[in-house]
Amino acid sequence: MDDLLADFLTETNEGLQNLDGALLQLEREPANGPLLSEVFRTVHTIKGTCGFLGLSRLESVAHAAENVLGLWRDGTLTVTPAGISLILNAVDRIKQIVAGLEASGQEPSGDDTALKAELDAVAAGQLPTEPAPRAPEAPAPQAALAEAAPAIEAAPPVPEIRAPAEPVAEVVGGSAPQTIRVAVDVLEDLMVLVSELVLTRNQLLQLARSEENAAFSVPLQRLSQITSDLQDGVMKTRMQPIGNAWQKLPRLVRDLSQELGKRIVLDMRGAETELDRQVLELIKDPLTHMVRNSADHGLESPEQRRAAGKSETGRIMLNAFHEGGHIVLEIGDDGRGLNTERIKAKVLAQGLTTEAELATMNEREIHRFIFRAGFSTAAAVTSVSGRGVGMDVVKTNIERIGGAVDLRSREGHGSTFIIKIPLTLAIVAALIVEAGGERFAIPQNGVLELVRVGDGDGPKVERIKDAQVLRLRDRLLPLVPLRRILSLSEDTPPADSGESFVVVTQVGAQLFGIVVDRVFDTEEIVVKPVAPILRHITMFSGNTILGDGSVIMILDPNGIARATGLGSEIAGDSATRATQTSAVARGPRQTALLLFRAGEGAPKAVPLALVARLEHLPAERVEQAGDSMVVQYRGSLMPLLPIAGYGAPPTGGGDQPVLVFGDGDRALGLMVDEILDVVDAVLDIDQAGQRPGFLGSCVVNGRVTEILDTAHWLQQAKEDWFGNRRAEIVRPRVLIVEDSAFFRNLVVPAVTAGGYEVTTVSNGREALALRDADEMFDVIVSDIEMPELDGFGLVSAVREGGIWADLPMIALSGRCEPEDVARGRGAGFSDYIGKYDRDALLASLQDCLQPAVAS
Repeated sequence: MDDLLADFLTETNEGLQNLDGALLQLEREPANGPLLSEVFRTVHTIKGTCGFLGLSRLESVAHAAENVLGLWRDGTLTVTPAGISLILNAVDRIKQIVAGLEASGQEPSGDDTALKAELDAVAAGQLPTEPAPRAPEAPAPQAALAEAAPAIEAAPPVPEIRAPAEPVAEVVGGSAPQTIRVAVDVLEDLMVLVSELVLTRNQLLQLARSEENAAFSVPLQRLSQITSDLQDGVMKTRMQPIGNAWQKLPRLVRDLSQELGKRIVLDMRGAETELDRQVLELIKDPLTHMVRNSADHGLESPEQRRAAGKSETGRIMLNAFHEGGHIVLEIGDDGRGLNTERIKAKVLAQGLTTEAELATMNEREIHRFIFRAGFSTAAAVTSVSGRGVGMDVVKTNIERIGGAVDLRSREGHGSTFIIKIPLTLAIVAALIVEAGGERFAIPQNGVLELVRVGDGDGPKVERIKDAQVLRLRDRLLPLVPLRRILSLSEDTPPADSGESFVVVTQVGAQLFGIVVDRVFDTEEIVVKPVAPILRHITMFSGNTILGDGSVIMILDPNGIARATGLGSEIAGDSATRATQTSAVARGPRQTALLLFRAGEGAPKAVPLALVARLEHLPAERVEQAGDSMVVQYRGSLMPLLPIAGYGAPPTGGGDQPVLVFGDGDRALGLMVDEILDVVDAVLDIDQAGQRPGFLGSCVVNGRVTEILDTAHWLQQAKEDWFGNRRAEIVRPRVLIVEDSAFFRNLVVPAVTAGGYEVTTVSNGREALALRDADEMFDVIVSDIEMPELDGFGLVSAVREGGIWADLPMIALSGRCEPEDVARGRGAGFSDYIGKYDRDALLASLQDCLQPAVAS
């Protein structure tokens, strides 16, 4: 392929990259002249260059499309959805021919007569009555996950995107940034050289630690800094906006909307979020499949949405954002959600688990069965989905690049898939550990915390039957001894005999610990691919070279979880399973008790499951509020009760041990003298000598111990812990529509203090957007004078129909003359009050909600 043709293909691909999105926008905005001119220029440029290069087939297709676009631009013909579909088909055919040119250097053979005839007919004024069928697409280039691609049957191939899209509009009167084209291979080679430089830097630093030489320390520090800066610079050249992976999705959603007979809106946020090009390429197919799933499985038909009280137009949401060293992707919809009962029936029919095991699973665990290979709840196989392949491949491919996928779903309200992937796969920070005399690297973005276990007063490894677990704060973590699963040493002692370390990690919603012998340090490592001979061992994600020249393996927490059964979808939440197992192992009458000392006499205990947290608060933080003691705790005031001598404030300085009891967003602290231990004991309570605040006594660890009556202490709080709970749950929701930030800040605290849950927006259009998103409120309070859509426009739109049509609406205005009130009530407001009359507003809210409260 000569240089001229190569340049043509590069420029053509860049132009085609934006065409789909521009045409879809033109369908929504037929009168957008600049946009139409931009589309015309792109196709015209392709046609003109084709003629110069002698590409006759490509020129003829582009010429037929250019004729239609030219008539649209001149105003001779009107832009229609059917015409847009035909132009999109022409663009697909151009892409197919260009892909053939890239592959062979020559135009592929093919018959374009029917497509050109349709385009010529449109140019002659013979408008098609139906959208034209979509043209066949070009085969996708070979991707890194080629072996998994055939399994995603429903996902269309995604053409390779060579470079980020250039902006359509130029900056007028400013200096545009200078850019040059650089081949991807050049950047890859540069990345390899930087990786080698990082390894050399690490080796020099290792030598500097072992040999003290002041003459080299300063230059070496400078070299280290320059290497880090160079590494960051090269990494930026590999970073691309994730929007490049989304460019095909608007077109995909449009085609699915027509194919499925559904009205769909695609809402994309965070398209500017950047990640490594290699990761970007690997997530395109999984992302496409999940969007197709949302359109087919997730969203209902317009008739079904109307019957459910929803807007006829379904919404698919894409969101991307940075979180630590990861990119988080959310793919959601406002459709039917997952049908838990149907999933249960399918699980049992396929024999994936037993009915007894299914009964112990929560809803989230049941939903995760959709990631099982061959699992599908679709009633019929369609051209889009239903074959039971796809979600398991999505999960496998995401985990293969060190990511994780999870979901949340609510029946009738939609589903959201959450994908967490690393920013880059080239250079990562890792924790160097040792097990069985061998060193390994664990990517630091998968390490939640590091716990020393063994001898001493710290956490200890326990056994439940043959399984090792770690009691870490409020839960039991299953443990995976690294020596055992890698068969490193048969004669090494078990993890619970002597000092060792537990690396707490998370895979999806699953927490577990990896037991290692030693922990060295964190180090930036260059990730090298696993040798073919070791690829069957899924517990390794690669290898690296340390500063001393040693080659070590990089552990993959996802692979370890799968290899040990912790990653099985049948197993569900292993931490929950461990807790259930431990409860059975202790026996039906054994209870975990928290022992503490409060005042004189016998030690005291409370069931550990009732205690939300254990705190040691500085005594000076305890404050007096009237007759009560409170402490500022996690953004709110928490009442405190001293057990030793009820009503007596703490004396002296130092820390005050507190047992925190929590339920939802409310909390109560019981002040004690000392927290002693957590033990398992049989609660055989003797009520002889019972006194207020205690259920009685029992024997714990050979000593008589008083058992706390938690309900008694909760009732001592100023707020009735039990009586007000339901009222708190059903707080009425109020939407305040007000463009003045000052007035919002003035009125919101008063309404919130009145017992209402408040949401605010700044104009009527934002309020109607909440209605279209199926947000429901009990009453709407609206200003009259607002930009974009004022109060009268809002009440008119609300009363026309929809889920808000019958809601009470209160008008706020600075003018409350009788004629103003009459006009407001005539427009549809339930009440019309003065803007600064707070008492009148609260009274009006109560009056408007009285029927709802009474019912």
